[in-house]
Amino acid sequence: MNEHTDHDHHHDHQLHGQVARQAAAVADGTMWTAGFWDERYAGTDAVWSGNPNQRLVEQVTGLTPGTALDVGCGEGADAVWLARQGWRTTGVDVSQVALDRAAGHAAAAGVEVEWRLVDVVAGEAFPATYDLVSAHFLHPPADLLGDVVRRLGAAVAPGGTLLHVAHDPRDSHALHRDPELTRLMPTLEQVVELLDPAGWDVRVAEVQARRQVHQGEERLLHDTVVRAVKVS
Repeated sequence: MNEHTDHDHHHDHQLHGQVARQAAAVADGTMWTAGFWDERYAGTDAVWSGNPNQRLVEQVTGLTPGTALDVGCGEGADAVWLARQGWRTTGVDVSQVALDRAAGHAAAAGVEVEWRLVDVVAGEAFPATYDLVSAHFLHPPADLLGDVVRRLGAAVAPGGTLLHVAHDPRDSHALHRDPELTRLMPTLEQVVELLDPAGWDVRVAEVQARRQVHQGEERLLHDTVVRAVKVS
């Protein structure tokens, strides 16, 4: 649901239409299905910008590369960036259309990434444990947030890092959001509370501002950023 990486040349009415479709998909439960995302990806040459998420670059630069899992990898920009930094990267997504597109981007970039079809929201298992587990704008159903975050945490190897980035619900006005979508956005406190202090050393827990230019207008958006190291 990282709307902020949509191409700026999309017209506002297209954005409104996409938000309405997403809100309807939340209401009927299809938002988290392969069918919804396969259709979304198949309908355009590129859904996202092709650039890695700003928070990923900020939070991961300087970490010693190891194995990485990009959850909800979409068209693969984050996973390709991680691979370029020397991480042995696996990208998982519910959409095979997205994974096929991501594989093409990795090949064009000359990096190797393992791509796997995994339905995170449905509870499918991750293939292994990793030195870094990164999830950007995953936004599961509100009643499944705890389960999903705990499963993300379980995929982190001892001494490894969990990076969880979400849209701040206070930005509901900023992206023409429907209340159905805003309800999916956890607060910073909700995410931190899901990490047992005995098992995690929380290094970053902040709401961070980000400037975005859309249709020639600059606006300020906010992300909830949690980076934690699993106590070994």
